[in-house]
Amino acid sequence: MLYGLMGGPMTVNTSAERAIWLFVGLLCAAVMYFSGKHFYIGAWKSFVNHNANMDTLIALGTGTAWLYSMVVVIFPLALPDMARHVYFEASAMIIGLINLGLALEVKARGRTSEAIQRLIGLQPKTARVIREGKDIDIAIEEVLINDLLRVRPGERISVDGIVVEGKTSVDESMLTGEPMPVSKTSGDDVVAGTINKSGAIIFKATHIGKDTALAKIISMVKRAQSSKPPIGRLADLIAAYFVPTIMIISIASALVWLNFGPDPSIAFAVVSATTVLIIACPCALGLATPMSVMVGVGKAAEAGVLIRNGESLQSASKISVMVLDKTGTITLGEPKVTNIYSVNNLDKNQILQLASSLEIASEHPLAEAIVRSAKETALTMDKVEGFKALVGQGVEGVVNHKHLLFGNQKLMIEQNIRLDQSDLDISQTMAADAKTPMFFAIDGKLEAIIAVADPIKEDAIAAIQRLQKNAIRVLMLTGDNQATAKAVAEKVGIKEFFAEVLPEEKSQKVAELQAQGEIVGMTGDGINDAPALALADVGFAIGTGTDIAIESADITLMRGSLHGLADAIAISKATLTNIKQNLLGAFIYNTAGVPFAAGVLFPFFGILLSPVIAGAAMALSSLTVVSNANRLRLFKPQDH
Repeated sequence: MLYGLMGGPMTVNTSAERAIWLFVGLLCAAVMYFSGKHFYIGAWKSFVNHNANMDTLIALGTGTAWLYSMVVVIFPLALPDMARHVYFEASAMIIGLINLGLALEVKARGRTSEAIQRLIGLQPKTARVIREGKDIDIAIEEVLINDLLRVRPGERISVDGIVVEGKTSVDESMLTGEPMPVSKTSGDDVVAGTINKSGAIIFKATHIGKDTALAKIISMVKRAQSSKPPIGRLADLIAAYFVPTIMIISIASALVWLNFGPDPSIAFAVVSATTVLIIACPCALGLATPMSVMVGVGKAAEAGVLIRNGESLQSASKISVMVLDKTGTITLGEPKVTNIYSVNNLDKNQILQLASSLEIASEHPLAEAIVRSAKETALTMDKVEGFKALVGQGVEGVVNHKHLLFGNQKLMIEQNIRLDQSDLDISQTMAADAKTPMFFAIDGKLEAIIAVADPIKEDAIAAIQRLQKNAIRVLMLTGDNQATAKAVAEKVGIKEFFAEVLPEEKSQKVAELQAQGEIVGMTGDGINDAPALALADVGFAIGTGTDIAIESADITLMRGSLHGLADAIAISKATLTNIKQNLLGAFIYNTAGVPFAAGVLFPFFGILLSPVIAGAAMALSSLTVVSNANRLRLFKPQDH
């Protein structure tokens, strides 16, 4: 028995058989050319470049089987009767089975691109532009910067812009993952691909075409899915040594059969050499990394986490220290009035109305919070006269014939405004609660203490706890004062923090941690965070932050939630584990089959694997890798 796992070989003895097999051989050559020429072209290019890859093994295996068979057909008398066997079916079936494996890979790649396809599906094809007072539906490519566009309820927003008229709520879940619609009114930004839910609005186009946030997201996901993390180079390194080794084993196997094998030894030699080449073809090794990366990046995109490249995907799994900016990262980045304490029982709305009338002339962020609070309460602000900004203290002015002072304790002391101990105690309590207390005096008498604070994000505490449970050391950097920084850090459970840090000092802190051997992740949202984001091993930008921060970062969190950090790291670790499983499985699979292909079972059981069986086994190894990579689809980062 020549090989027990294939059936009897095809023989050539008569002229009629020669004619039939010559036709079959030419038919097989056509199959090899039209269905498998890419293997032979790839093998030749590798040979010219003094290299060897999986195409080399396929070309040598199928080519050897076909050439030997043609020699048998054309020169049968040159071989002994027992060696006149043809293996055309082996060459054709191997090409077919390998192409089947590649087709399965292509299908899997198509499925892993679903995240991109969904994002592309968000892009409207047309837009309703207001030109010369008329609504005109035009192709999205024809929209110009500063065009006015009308969006009705239920329609998708076509390009990025700023609302100039109307009020509505917008479903941004497809981009950010946040399920709740976001209220939009005049002056608010809207993003292409999101859905207008309730009211009709008119907005001005600010970014079009490739410059929209959605287009940039699609481009980023595509680049990341096609990039290769450092661990992917391990597969290339393995293949560089593995392929030549297999070629040597194949030749050695053939020589052993020629010298020590039974008759027809030459037939046994061809079968064993071809089978070794085919079963060891490291196609699965080549699939191991890109399949996992594509699925992992797509999974991250579904979670509102945009990964710029494969290297960032791998590095995120090794982060040992996560540095968080405070304002806009841990906090909302929008100071709000949290407390209005009336000293003499004056109506709080009256206090806010007077304070906002005074502060409307100021450009200070805390003043903006006062004015915003008054607008939200629908209070009407009066004209201020004699407005004066007192550097480092506050502001003063006259509203409705009342002399107003609004600022810190130093301002009250200098203006001889009496502060009772109870007033000071209240202000200190506010400060200890991460709030900024401000004193408000009317006509020389203290009337109120107003506290402004930048609220901590609702999910910040839970997200930070997720990071800490994963043995990640969490630090906070902020330009705020020590008392506020301490209060915020204590609230969210961060033990290490640095206050009053200048922008350039943030990157210095990152460098110091790296010098200590830490793998540093940096998270921020502002221009002042950009240097630190770029220097960190992995920079995380809050998607609601500035364009500069996002461009400087490796990973962007579209939701603005710190849970995105834990999700990104969890997905990164799961993807790296999946890649390692694929690499190990593919390597073991390929190497384990080589001894059987070489004929180790023949002396004991009379079994020699067929090249066709080897091709099927190789295709199965690729299918195994693809299936394992697709397990990542079921991964739920929020559980880790």
